[in-house]
Amino acid sequence: MRHRSVGDLMTPTAVSVRPGTTFKEIARLLDEYDITAVPVVDDDGRPVGVVSEADLLRKQTTGDVGSTAGELMTSPAVVAEPEWNAVRAARTMERRKVKRLPVVGGEGRLIGVISRSDLVHLFLRQDHAIQEEILEDVIVRTLGLPPSSLTVEVTDGRVTLSGSLERRSLLAVTARLCEGVDGVVDVVNRLDFDRDDTTDGAAVQPSRDRS
Repeated sequence: MRHRSVGDLMTPTAVSVRPGTTFKEIARLLDEYDITAVPVVDDDGRPVGVVSEADLLRKQTTGDVGSTAGELMTSPAVVAEPEWNAVRAARTMERRKVKRLPVVGGEGRLIGVISRSDLVHLFLRQDHAIQEEILEDVIVRTLGLPPSSLTVEVTDGRVTLSGSLERRSLLAVTARLCEGVDGVVDVVNRLDFDRDDTTDGAAVQPSRDRS
């Protein structure tokens, strides 16, 4: 089961500027490529910051925040790596309040950019397709269970799991596998277990409250 990574979703030919690039040139690039921000890279191609439309607007309204990329940029740059999954990229954008992440490869050099719009297309995946992949890949192929052994409900990318697994240790594993499915926004784990294999053989009754 292979899920699309940041490397799969990013725009590989990233537009970038140098610290000395002027305000007017940055504005021209944003307009020409229809983008909202551009990475600022050093002599070795490593991102050192990002200049956004908001940074340019601030310059226009205050007039005292500099006139080159190095003076205008937000630094340090918040970056992603190509092997990240989409959920990690989305959470990083949300946590750091940014709309685009420069993607860095070997030695920290810029290899692309991933934007919110790239991720939105991924999370628009139909619920029935998500449910089908969880049933076939997670439950049947990975866990080796019949598809009817668990109930999988998907609404707007939110997965609810219910039913019972043989071992308690499988509960968290199953939830993590579902979180890795493309298009999954959240997983509600309401699974029960028949045997607690996490307490050195101690007999523990299944929990019935996993909301």
